Amino acid sequence: MAKRIQFSATGGPEVLQYVDFTPLDPAAGEVQIENRAIGINYIDTYVRSGLYAPPSLPSGLGTEAAGVVTKVGAGVSALKPGDRVVYAQAALGAYSDVHNVPEEKVAQLPDNISFEQGAASFLKGLTVHYLLRQTYNLQPGETFLLHAAAGGVGLIACQWAKALGARLIGSVGSAEKAALAQQAGAWATINYQQEDIAERVAALTNGEKVGVVYDSVGKSTWQASLNSLKRRGLMVSFGNASGPVTGVDLALLNQKGSLYVTRPSLNGYITNRAELEYASNELFALIGSGAIKVEVNDEQKFALGDAQRAHQLLESRQTSGSSLLIPG
Repeated sequence: MAKRIQFSATGGPEVLQYVDFTPLDPAAGEVQIENRAIGINYIDTYVRSGLYAPPSLPSGLGTEAAGVVTKVGAGVSALKPGDRVVYAQAALGAYSDVHNVPEEKVAQLPDNISFEQGAASFLKGLTVHYLLRQTYNLQPGETFLLHAAAGGVGLIACQWAKALGARLIGSVGSAEKAALAQQAGAWATINYQQEDIAERVAALTNGEKVGVVYDSVGKSTWQASLNSLKRRGLMVSFGNASGPVTGVDLALLNQKGSLYVTRPSLNGYITNRAELEYASNELFALIGSGAIKVEVNDEQKFALGDAQRAHQLLESRQTSGSSLLIPG
């Protein structure tokens, strides 16, 4: 027997249940992983709430964790029992003591990166990789805007941008979060509780505005993001923390300077093992060199059975950086 988090109806954090289950042996092409640290991501709240409907109910939750391979299914060749690994694109169910994951979605975790660092950074780091390196390939000296700069993705993006020599303007909700973003490498910050985002972007860029905006907040920042873009700029909407963006006005994109808009996701960029290794190798190299530091506050580490409390805190906007579930 093992323990996992599941839910039988969508809703608030209270629907999450801590239950016993009997793990199945890994199928062909799968490996079974004993999770040592589990990543908590904002997208998990979308699945739990029903914004992103799970395939069926009851359902597990979570797609990211780091741990040790304990069993391998038929046809597995790249991994073996005892390997330290990390994954971020599993089927729902990573909030669990053990999880079966397709081999092609599992990366080997270097010895110099801990399980907690791996689980805290993998999904977020792969997200930053596709955003900054593929959706729009940032160049040294380029200035751009990223919302939620003190969040899990944001703090990695601040460090990655600094490593690239790009200038990240980060929007945040408090002076404390502004300090965190600046410590991580943000070139400038905007406290959206006190400042108009688009006006501040214009002032910071001498009226030029920016060529790309990365927006994981969604509904509440949509207009400010468009207003921050220069002519033919790119709006990258990759999250819905304040609610989904609906009713996109194409004429408005024209009026604001022939703007581009994209709604990317990790699953559109990493579809096979080669793409996973390309992105993860760059991420691991930056972590290994110290260019990206991954730290998790003790207050944001929760026992697996405390998933309800972890989600409550995450949705309160009181967290910074990454949060983890630790199996018993």
